[in-house]
Amino acid sequence: MIETTAIHHVSLTVVNVEEAKVFYRDVLKLKELPRPNFDFEGAWFAVGAQQLHLIIDPGHTINLERTINTRAPHFALRVIDYYETVKWLQQNKIDIVEKPDSRSGFAQIFCLDPSGNTIELNVDQNDLR
Repeated sequence: MIETTAIHHVSLTVVNVEEAKVFYRDVLKLKELPRPNFDFEGAWFAVGAQQLHLIIDPGHTINLERTINTRAPHFALRVIDYYETVKWLQQNKIDIVEKPDSRSGFAQIFCLDPSGNTIELNVDQNDLR
């Protein structure tokens, strides 16, 4: 039997590690973590108690068209304030798709990282301020 306790990390491929680090560190405000000295480029970030691992692999990004598809494979980050998050992303010239009234029960914001990976940022709709 398998008993899981949490997601430890999510791993994404990126085409440019330095560009991705700027996005995840400076736009999404994730804390960069030390990373083992692998024989390929990458970066690790803390997401609460979990981690996000970025791995260089230019040939295997998911969304080469760079269009926001809310049904594409993605991961979701819970944020504190929906409207402040929208404002921050817009100030940083990040294209977004807003779904504050999603049937999911989450007020959702979708965007892409510089490599085309889809990211959802959300709050519970009952917590909209």
